[in-house]
Amino acid sequence: MARKVIYGQSGNPADVLSVAEVDVPGPPGVGQVLVRVHAFPIHIGDLLPIQGPYPSKTAYLTPGIEATGIVEAVGPDTPVAAGVATGARVSFFPHPGAWSEYVLVPAEFVVPVSDDVPDSIAAQMLANPITVIMLRRELEKHATIGYNGVFLQTAAGSNVGRLLSAVAQYHAIQHINIVRSDVGAQTLRERYPRVPVVSTARPTWKEEIREHIGARPVPAAVDPVSGTLARDLLQLLSPGGTLITYGVLAKEPIPLHAGDLLHTSLGLRGLIVLRWAETVSAEQRAHDMATAAQLIARGAAEAFDVAAQYGIDEIAQAVEHAVRPGKTGTVLVTIP
Repeated sequence: MARKVIYGQSGNPADVLSVAEVDVPGPPGVGQVLVRVHAFPIHIGDLLPIQGPYPSKTAYLTPGIEATGIVEAVGPDTPVAAGVATGARVSFFPHPGAWSEYVLVPAEFVVPVSDDVPDSIAAQMLANPITVIMLRRELEKHATIGYNGVFLQTAAGSNVGRLLSAVAQYHAIQHINIVRSDVGAQTLRERYPRVPVVSTARPTWKEEIREHIGARPVPAAVDPVSGTLARDLLQLLSPGGTLITYGVLAKEPIPLHAGDLLHTSLGLRGLIVLRWAETVSAEQRAHDMATAAQLIARGAAEAFDVAAQYGIDEIAQAVEHAVRPGKTGTVLVTIP
C-alpha cells in the first residue's frame, strides 16, 4: 500500500485534505517512470484549486505538481535523460498528483538530482526556477533590459522573487525589489545589498521607487500579487511598458480604466507555470529543465529557503504553515 494526499470537496485546505492508503501504481508503461516520492513542496498555487469549485463529482483528487524521490522502474523502450535510471535520485515537474508516495510520471518531465543536492532543495528545484526562466524571457523582450532599463519586482522576498534577483544579478540586469514590510525589506537588503528594496508599508513607497529609477526607463514589472498593487505598478512603467502578472495573491481585481493603458501604450501579460509544458517545444522543455538544475550549481541555492518540514501525516499543519503571513521559504512535506 502507499500513501497519498486527497480531497473530495472544495474548502479550506487544512480542513478538506487527508491522507489515504491506496494501491501502489502498476509497472510503468512506455514513456513512463515510476518514482517513489521522498519530499514535495507546498506552493501557494497548489492550494488554489482546492479552494475553488470542486471539478469532480465521482473521485478524489490529489494536489501537487512537483516532487523529488527515487526511480523505482523505467517503462520499456523509454528514452530518459542522462542519469535517470532505476535507483537514481530524481525530481519531476509538472505532474498533477505529486503529493503521493508513488507516482507514474512522463519520462520527459524527470531530471536527475546530483548527490550533493539535499532533498530540501531537490523537491523545489523545478517549478520556481522554470517560473523565473519564463519571467526572464518576457523581460528580455524589452530592448533596454540588461542595459539602462530597470524592472520592478513585487513579492521580492518570496522564493521566486529571491531567485529572480539572484539570476538578474548574475546577468547584470538592473531591478528594484518591492516587499510589503520594513522587516522584509531589511532582510532582502542583507541578502542582495546591491539591489534597491522598497517597502509598501511606507506611505512614500512610490516616491522612493521613482528616486531609485531616476532617468532610467522602466519597461516592465513582474507581479504575483495583482489587485491595487498591480494598478500602482502600471503607473510606474514607462510608455510602452508591460506588467507581467504570474499570480493572484490579492483577492480584489485590478482596478483599471482603459485610458490608463491607452494613453501610454501599456501592456498586460499573464504567465502561469502550469502552461509552460504546453507552450514550448520538447527541446525547449529539456533545455529549461537543465537550466533550472544548473541554477543551484551557479550559487542560487540560497534562494531555496525552507520554512519548515512536516511528515505527510501532518498535511493539515503543513498547509496551514504554507499560507502563514510572514513565512520565509517553502514548506516541505516528507514521506518517510
